[in-house]
Amino acid sequence: MGRILAIDYGKKRTGLAVTDSLRIIATALDTVDSSGLLPYLKAYAQKETVDEFVIGMPKTLRNEDSEMAPLVRKFIVELKTAFPEKKVHEVDERFTSSIAKQTMITGGMKKKDRQVKGNADKISAVIILQSFMESGSR
Repeated sequence: MGRILAIDYGKKRTGLAVTDSLRIIATALDTVDSSGLLPYLKAYAQKETVDEFVIGMPKTLRNEDSEMAPLVRKFIVELKTAFPEKKVHEVDERFTSSIAKQTMITGGMKKKDRQVKGNADKISAVIILQSFMESGSR
């Protein structure tokens, strides 16, 4: 069974998380410059079996697309073109950034480490992946 890889897409940086091969645990993978995301994913997929992608879809409180949504949708098209045989799932990512920040505080992460923006991106990707796994959508 292949892994599920989650993507918290951003204009500059993208947080990534992945399941273990049994799809039980979601773990932070990396933070990647968004311009180099597809080459990173291709290289990762050559090393590890990835069956599905989960991408956070940014929504407003009114459940409408946020200003970031068109960029995410554009990336989804690129992702499906690069990996036509893989399923791509969209997950509502509202509140993941604030949950990630709270998780870092609760987990005892030092303020200096919390200010590293890539850390919040990775944790947001884990939250997106965990949400997908818990929803039973897989």
